[in-house]
Amino acid sequence: MSQLERLYRIEQMLLNAPVVSFKRLQETLEVSRATLKRDLAYLRDRLHAPIEYDRFAGGYKMAAPHRDQRYQLPGLWFSPQEICALLTMHHLLRELDSGGLLAPHVQPLLERIQSLIGSGHADAKQVTARVKLINASQHRQTDPAAFEVVGNALMMRKRLRFSYEGRHRNDVTQREVSPQRLSYYRENWYLDAWCHDKQALRKFALDAMREPVMSEEAAYELPLDEVNRKLAEGYGVYFGGKTQTARLRFNAAAARWIRHERWHPQQVSRELEDGALELSLPYSQPTELVMDILRHGDSVEVLAPPALRQAVIERIEAMQDLYAT
Repeated sequence: MSQLERLYRIEQMLLNAPVVSFKRLQETLEVSRATLKRDLAYLRDRLHAPIEYDRFAGGYKMAAPHRDQRYQLPGLWFSPQEICALLTMHHLLRELDSGGLLAPHVQPLLERIQSLIGSGHADAKQVTARVKLINASQHRQTDPAAFEVVGNALMMRKRLRFSYEGRHRNDVTQREVSPQRLSYYRENWYLDAWCHDKQALRKFALDAMREPVMSEEAAYELPLDEVNRKLAEGYGVYFGGKTQTARLRFNAAAARWIRHERWHPQQVSRELEDGALELSLPYSQPTELVMDILRHGDSVEVLAPPALRQAVIERIEAMQDLYAT
């Protein structure tokens, strides 16, 4: 165990208990008396940690720091998973902060994450500048004011009314919904809600909402287990209708990468003798699945069902016609 790790262990033990004996510290850290004394002295004298020895209790404790006294351990160590989580959180908060109504609320969180990622020997901004998160898809701007209204309705369990611009039908409809949960998918925000007009669970893109208003009427409640189950039957943001199983065959070259990808939580992979990979996954609406299949070009073939295979063929033929002219 390095000295830095020992300093953090000592700090955590003193923060989690009123008093900790020297013997317990020594046994936990597995160090000599001299090493532990040096660590305690370093924390007190160099880092100004408010550590005191309580003679009556027979141990060390973390006292309240003086008003003008501050201490901070020299840097934080994170595992790769923890660094990824912090950087992802930083990225999501930065994307959410578009300079509107949410900015004052988001900025303190950004600063807190900056302080966690940074160390005592480097500027936190320099640390985050060394890691870049590239958007995997196109980001659509969400109105901060609309996000705040939707978020308030969700938390307060109230109904929402708004105009909705449907992309596929190119129309505008009036909707009244009961919010169930917010989803962040491929760099965009969606609201999973019970639509009172359709009497069914629907997903709404926040950037397509216009002038959302929170109603005083209580929201219709669906068990979250039911919401999760219904959404799991679809693929991506599309769900509803009869659930089918898509069977996709990726050639050997693509299989090296696809076997590590997660297309759906319920997907099943099967290695083939020629090095290819067969991927089976559920879907109810083919829209987004077809787009993901086309993204892999001639490295993938739809084996089943026939309707999905035909949908891909029609898109390929339409592309051929477009470029032929």
